[in-house]
Amino acid sequence: LAVAGPLTERHLARLADLVSRRAAHEPLQHLLGSAAFRYLELAVGPGVFVPRPETELLAGWGIEAARRMAGDAAATSGAGAVTVVDLCSGSGAIALAVAEEVPGARVVAVERSTAALEWLRRNAAERARLGGNPIEVVPGDVTDPTLLAELANRVDVLLCNPPYVPAGTPVPPEVAEYDPAEAVFAGPDGLAVIRPVLNRAAELLRPGGVCGIEHDDTHGEAVPALLRADGRFDEITDHRDLLDRPRFATARRHAGTAAWQTGSP
Repeated sequence: LAVAGPLTERHLARLADLVSRRAAHEPLQHLLGSAAFRYLELAVGPGVFVPRPETELLAGWGIEAARRMAGDAAATSGAGAVTVVDLCSGSGAIALAVAEEVPGARVVAVERSTAALEWLRRNAAERARLGGNPIEVVPGDVTDPTLLAELANRVDVLLCNPPYVPAGTPVPPEVAEYDPAEAVFAGPDGLAVIRPVLNRAAELLRPGGVCGIEHDDTHGEAVPALLRADGRFDEITDHRDLLDRPRFATARRHAGTAAWQTGSP
């Protein structure tokens, strides 16, 4: 008030409306029309999952991996471009963060939901309008075994924040009423999307490429076990979130030629 002066009746009515909607558990990000994610402000609203701070950790891991690979490539071949794929992209949070923080990276964002694609395209267009490194938006289903077939064996970093909550798990009203169910729940054990994502990762990553997959806090052993059982990954590690809960798993595609060709451990 010291800066803006007294509120008008219109301002007070608007404030009362916002307070009422928030009291009814409408997400703050919906009220504001945007969500902060690392160094970005992303447009969000009905139909798209609101990005969480925990996912910034996965994005940060992927950004560091992409930077390291770009540096290695520049040192050996003189070209430092890397290819990064973001599956289940939603609002584009991970893809756009990578594009922002890894100049020159080729970033491909994949999303199935028609509603979420609108938000993804809107955020991608805004970044392009501001002159940032553009991203490629691809409508697609991560369970499709032919998805991004043209990038097979060529991806340096693959990241994914898929739906992973086991069906029937109680969730806060903000999630139950406003986040799309298809972006939250994934079958009885929460792994219905992660399983095919791991297979796509193994097919798309180049030898030595890496992946990072966010998961439920009950999956700290299950997702690394799936990666080990696949036989095409090594350097498998699980990472904890801001509350010290298991949150995302990372792995490297076997660098050996024989393992890559045969898919054997």
